[in-house]
This record gives sequence, C-alpha cells and structure tokens, in this order.
Amino acid sequence: MIAYLQELDKFLFLFVNQDLANPFFDFIFPWWRHRFFWIPLYVFVVYFLPKRYGKLGWLMIVTLLFTFAISDVLSSQVIKSLVHRIRPCNEPMLVGLIRVLIPCGSGFSFTSSHATNHFAFVTCLSFMFPQYRSKMFTIGCLWAFSISFAQVYVGVHYPFDVFVGALLGILIGILMARLFKMVANKCHL
Repeated sequence: MIAYLQELDKFLFLFVNQDLANPFFDFIFPWWRHRFFWIPLYVFVVYFLPKRYGKLGWLMIVTLLFTFAISDVLSSQVIKSLVHRIRPCNEPMLVGLIRVLIPCGSGFSFTSSHATNHFAFVTCLSFMFPQYRSKMFTIGCLWAFSISFAQVYVGVHYPFDVFVGALLGILIGILMARLFKMVANKCHL
C-alpha cells in the first residue's frame, strides 16, 4: 500500500510539475509561494484587527502568531526531522525528469510547512468569525491551496506533502481558534 501511494504521489507530482507547465505559471508561482510576497496581506491583518476590534483584535493577533509558530515548529522541526523524506528536487531518481524553478534547499519535504502554516492561518482566522466562517474559510482555503500547489509546481514538494500539511494546518487552526474563544470568553472580550 505504501509503495502504491508513493508511486501515485510521484505520478501526481510529475503531472503538476511537467504536464501543467506553462510560461504564466513559470513566472507567477516562484513569487506566489515566496514568504515575502504576502507581507502586505499580513501587515493589513495586523493593522485591521486591532483597529476594528480593539483588545479582542490584539488577542486575535497573538493567537494567529501562536498558530503560525506552532504549525511551523511542528511541520518544519518535528515532523520533517522524524520522517526525513527527500524533496523531489533532490531525489536522484528524478534528476533530469523534473523542472526546478527555485533553489531546492537541503531540508526535508514532508510535511509542507507552506501548506501547514497557510492552512492553519486561514482556518484559525475564519473560525474566529463564526458569522463569516463559511465564506472566509472557502476563500482562505483557495488561497492556501494556490500557494501549496505552487510548491509542487516549482518542484520542491510532492502533492502528499502538501495534502497532509493542509490537514495538519486545518487541525491546528481549529484548535487554536477554540483556545482563542475560551480566552476571549474568560477575559470578557
């Protein structure tokens, strides 16, 4: 079963990395998945939440920062150091078969920290707003998926790295949003 899943993962990776290749994606996805590309969005969130919601907004910011920290440490340091899955761009069996559009790096692949972090962020944020949850979660997941898809497209992650990272991020986001609600209720915010 594991061998079948690995072959399916490799097949899906090659489909995204090779068969979906086009000049527009080649131009946009290396930027789209870059951590600095989204700084204006994060600055807006940090500005908007406290301005609109006061102390509750500051609690939201702190919760989102903890959400990011937990998701990043769990994905980047704990899981990757336990699993040791080689990135597709470093896989000797794939040399010459794949397109690598960014520097590969020497770190491990499973789970995708980009996927974990972005899905945790959007899940936590959308669950903080029950009245907008459905719409925010849908739009946020499309955004996080596009960044995760870019990770596969540029050659640094397998699809299952992204899929499991997304599931992990959603779980972390839900748990952190619940913690946020408990603290907000206890502090009467």
